[in-house]
Amino acid sequence: MPAAQFTTTALTAGVDEVGIGPLAGPVLACAVILDPANVIEGLADSKSISEKRRQRLADEILAGALAVSVGRASVEEIDELNVLHASHLAMRRAVAGLTIQPDRVLVDGNKVPELGLPTEAIVQGDKTVAAISAASIVAKVTRDAELVELGERYPEYGFAGHKGYPTPKHRRVLRTIGPCPAHRRSYAPVQAALARMSEQGGV
Repeated sequence: MPAAQFTTTALTAGVDEVGIGPLAGPVLACAVILDPANVIEGLADSKSISEKRRQRLADEILAGALAVSVGRASVEEIDELNVLHASHLAMRRAVAGLTIQPDRVLVDGNKVPELGLPTEAIVQGDKTVAAISAASIVAKVTRDAELVELGERYPEYGFAGHKGYPTPKHRRVLRTIGPCPAHRRSYAPVQAALARMSEQGGV
């Protein structure tokens, strides 16, 4: 959307997604409006900090931000739309779920999703913009927890460990026993596993 003029009191939402690369599970996005009067120390790209610190920061963000909202796109939506469009859908859902409407939105990356508000994409914004860092932390903590739950339903895949990412162990299990309902059928390694199971008479 076109740029607009903002006062120093304008409300800015930071938005980031997590889950583009995994072979399984949803893609999640988070939108955060931080409280300028409640500075949260130590915000950074979620991938650069430890799991324990991420959880502590996520708790601080949820307790101290003006508004936090998580949106998701399902495995079925990823397969239908492709993961980029599904991630933009998750972002729209996250922004729409905010209890306060921001004046503008800053999104991590180089693509601007249509969010119905003035929006700017910032490359490496999760490293340089506090609200985007906060969004990346909450999104990752939330998705990781969902993948741990998924691992309890499908223990043979080890989701609690790799969170759906294509680690050697995950790919090996996928080749051996084939995908579960949580796997993204549009991803090449899952397609290859399905083809292998079909050849073996398992599908």
